[in-house]
Amino acid sequence: MKKFTLVLVTALLALSTFISGCGSKETPAPSASEKKTIKVGATAVPHAEILNVIKPALEKEGINLVIVEMSDYVRPNVAVAEKELDANFFQHIPYLTKFSSERKLDLTYTAAVHIEPMGIYSKKVKNLNDLQSGAQIAIPNDPTNGGRALALLAKAGIIKLKDGAGVNATVKDITENPKNVKVRELEAPQLPRSLDDVALAVINTNYALEAKLVPAKDALFIEQKDSPYVNILAVRKGDENRPEIQKLTKALTSEEVRKFINEKYQGAIVPAF
Repeated sequence: MKKFTLVLVTALLALSTFISGCGSKETPAPSASEKKTIKVGATAVPHAEILNVIKPALEKEGINLVIVEMSDYVRPNVAVAEKELDANFFQHIPYLTKFSSERKLDLTYTAAVHIEPMGIYSKKVKNLNDLQSGAQIAIPNDPTNGGRALALLAKAGIIKLKDGAGVNATVKDITENPKNVKVRELEAPQLPRSLDDVALAVINTNYALEAKLVPAKDALFIEQKDSPYVNILAVRKGDENRPEIQKLTKALTSEEVRKFINEKYQGAIVPAF
């Protein structure tokens, strides 16, 4: 009788283990051969930093995210169009629209991630009211960010622009210049370094952060949080529905990213979702 009982218990335990194994819904992690690799071009701060936050989550989704750090505003879009990259993360909507139109590139975007308020900085002036006549001011030399910088200078009361100039404003649209300031157009990455040579520089937040400037503290004047210049994830038209791109888009607009932006950048960068 004891032997029968022992056999019965052993059989029941084996059956229980079998049923438990069959009922498990845990999905095994994707093998190396099953993973998809996507390459995303990004400027170092904050874009590459944000992408690094989501790498572990994408890894669990079977996505190997390769971040290609880039320092200019031209090559990332060209590289996506030429299929060297799957996407890029460095620019705002007006820039993508203008660049794609001028270069005849079929690019679009899938995620609006954050806003980087542009600011006016100086190592020589503590207050904009102290700006001397004939002072030199450096702005980005690409058309969209150049127009944006001029609009910020106008909002700060340093110049006035022709009505309707908008994001396409150029120095030729300056209608009033009471302090006769001289505008120098430089490559955007060079602007923080130009602070040793000019009275003011209008700098994109990503390059300000790379230069260890704190926009909320160091900027003499800064865009408001309702700025239309939302930074986006750009892709080739037709790739919006690729599973890898959809997973990347979802990860970039996750609560994890919102929390990271708010805690890391303390208002210098604002989530757009």
